[in-house]
Amino acid sequence: MKTTRTLLLLIITTIHFAAYAQNGSLKGRLTGGSEPLAYATVVLTGTQTGTTSNDKGHYELKNIKPGSYEVSFSAIGYLTEKYKVTIQSGQVTTLSGNLKENNSKLNEVVVTGVSRATELRQNPVPIAVMTKREMNENVNNNIIDAIVKGVPGVSAVTTGPNISKPFIRGLGYNRVLTLYDGIRQEGQQWGDEHGIEIDQYGIGRAEVIKGPASLIYGSDALAGVINMIPAMPENGDGVLKGDYLADYHTNNGMIGTSLGLAYKKTDWKYTFRATAKTAHDYQNKVDGFVYNTGFREYNLSGNVRTDKKWGFWQLSGTLYDNKQEIPDGSRDSLSRRFTKQVAEGAADDIKNRPLVSDNELRSYAIAPLHQRIQHYRLYSFGELKMGQSSLDVALGLQQSIRGEYNHPTMVNQPGLYVVLNTLNYDVKYNLPAFAGIESTIGVNGMYQTNRSKAATDFPIPDYNLFDAGTFFFAKKTFGKLDLSGGIRYDNRNIRWNDFYVGPNPDNGFTKHVALPDTAGANLQFPAFRHTYHGVSGSLGLTYNVSERLLLKANIARGYRAPNITEIGSNGLDPGAHIVYLGDRTFKPEFSLQQDIGIISYLKDADLIAEFFNNNIDNYIFQAKLNDANGNPVVIVPGNSTYKYQQSKARLYGAEVTVNLHPQKLKWLAFNNSLAYVTGINKDQKLIAQSNGAAKYLPFIPPVHVRSELKFNLQQNGKTFSKTYFKLEADIYAAQNRFYALDNTETATPGYTLINVGAGTKIKTKSERTFCELFLQVDNLFDKAYQSNLNRLKYFEYYTASPNGRSGICNIGRNVSLKVMFPF
Repeated sequence: MKTTRTLLLLIITTIHFAAYAQNGSLKGRLTGGSEPLAYATVVLTGTQTGTTSNDKGHYELKNIKPGSYEVSFSAIGYLTEKYKVTIQSGQVTTLSGNLKENNSKLNEVVVTGVSRATELRQNPVPIAVMTKREMNENVNNNIIDAIVKGVPGVSAVTTGPNISKPFIRGLGYNRVLTLYDGIRQEGQQWGDEHGIEIDQYGIGRAEVIKGPASLIYGSDALAGVINMIPAMPENGDGVLKGDYLADYHTNNGMIGTSLGLAYKKTDWKYTFRATAKTAHDYQNKVDGFVYNTGFREYNLSGNVRTDKKWGFWQLSGTLYDNKQEIPDGSRDSLSRRFTKQVAEGAADDIKNRPLVSDNELRSYAIAPLHQRIQHYRLYSFGELKMGQSSLDVALGLQQSIRGEYNHPTMVNQPGLYVVLNTLNYDVKYNLPAFAGIESTIGVNGMYQTNRSKAATDFPIPDYNLFDAGTFFFAKKTFGKLDLSGGIRYDNRNIRWNDFYVGPNPDNGFTKHVALPDTAGANLQFPAFRHTYHGVSGSLGLTYNVSERLLLKANIARGYRAPNITEIGSNGLDPGAHIVYLGDRTFKPEFSLQQDIGIISYLKDADLIAEFFNNNIDNYIFQAKLNDANGNPVVIVPGNSTYKYQQSKARLYGAEVTVNLHPQKLKWLAFNNSLAYVTGINKDQKLIAQSNGAAKYLPFIPPVHVRSELKFNLQQNGKTFSKTYFKLEADIYAAQNRFYALDNTETATPGYTLINVGAGTKIKTKSERTFCELFLQVDNLFDKAYQSNLNRLKYFEYYTASPNGRSGICNIGRNVSLKVMFPF
């Protein structure tokens, strides 16, 4: 019996190997230009047989039945190539492919503003995509400035090089929803004086929606969405991969360093990144070094993901810790040298402070007057496939801690200290397709608590907020026409109890006083409770005239509930040097925006034209407060007072892109864009009373033209590849359409900045990438200028100055060098 079993096993094994020997195999190498294409996809069309190339571009498919096949080679950022191949019994067939870079982005898949992953050509909403390489080539102090360079229609309100608040088509703050990996970022977005709390070196891709996205995201997406998606490197199974990055900027001495690791084991992926950045004060040729604009920032992030047949699941966490100095613009009236605050109250004479030393201006040490922003995030999301349907679930926990240390006599005593806790939730059910209609129902929102801790200034009350919205979205394809749209209902409840502020005998300032011991205290924030409701939606279409020509049209209704400062503020924000006054009677904002777009990716050119018209009811904006005699209202000495206003508004404009890349001159690209927006205040009574000073909305960017002449070396050598040189012109027109009432804004002259850049990839003899270099010189001719969105433009204590200039200029010439070492 034992002998029989052994004989049967030998026969079966022999038959198996004989059958295997009769099959053939396919191998080869994939390249892009002269570069090996690592982790590209190889598939036998119509079969389940496929693989990916290794880090040198080589691939191999074994045990293929003899016959004729179509082989598909594909990789992100490259055009898919298909070949016919015949596999013969017992033989190895060799087939290599050289893929061309895909300049057209119409086939790119986006995940922002849609219920499920969708090709750009099927999405009627205006959306732009920036890759990691594009962001690397736009070297900047922060990620938002890189996006501003790459996406027409996006601008930023700045407070020095490290603080940029994104604006889309003239709208910002809580109207632009910032996402990190699809989870909404919550960190006191109403504040001017801190950035978006995200590690710029860890971002692999950015998707920008230009227009209302309330249908999917609810309140706070009235102007659009910026979704920053972390890099998820591809690597072989059981192989630890990583990269080390070093970044240096000459203007403010910014030093950035970042280490990333990635590991894959079967269907599990792990990533980790640690980043540190530090800088001293920035400089320009008019102001010299601008005191108290340095920073020190740390970031940690980690991620684990598994992809299974049933779907996928991901768990991620981030930590952000930034000490950012607080500029106030005080200086000597004659020399224009910056001074520093060393006393408080009546003892502090703003116009007679001691001068800042040269050592302090160049020091990396954080000054006593600074803010510390900490942001912690833990989130998870996944997808469960259920036949022809699927369920997507996302949960996120965030904590934002913001402390502003503005007391020179008590440097460890924060003037502002607020802790914001947020729970995000998002559930979507993608229904099975019915009659060709893909549809999704979903519910998402958040729960928030905000608390002040051991501070001396209280611009906003402690509050609780609960937000919930439900939506339905559907799309259907009719030949070349894609039609999509949906409707949403939102409910947001915000409340706070009586908030008292009284004297603090321990430090001589004020403190939060809790009930019932409120004797001698002031009721700064009377109790408030309100629920805001909103209906939003969109309807749009795309028409694919051809593979290269696309027409888009969309109409969307946006919704935004007033934020906490707009309805509840009543105090000093020390970092902004502004006393904010809100109005609890404000109504929600509702917008109705129409978009029309023409997109054409031709053989020798990319032509894109997008036009929009946006009418907003109950538009909320901030304006300087003057008394009856026209003098600025001063509640806290040395600080401006702003009161929020509400009226109807209209914004309209266009973005036009013309990129020339002639096929006969493959080494040359001439890229051009123009962005234009006008913001009109429709409060006719106020306009008449102010003799036209209130005609325009605040924070509207001027006409912006950007041109780039880029030279790509086609003959890559064994050592250098993907070498490029570029010359850029950033042209900003004068902004004479501004909100002039009570000198809230002033006219801004136009200016042109010339930038140059270069980059290359250095390879080893084994064709592995040793490093990538990116060199950028911004403001080559050291132009002195002020952006109309530069908050420091208004940091001035004198009515006249010896050099005839007022306020603080933007950053001067900056040479930056970024080096990336993959391993």
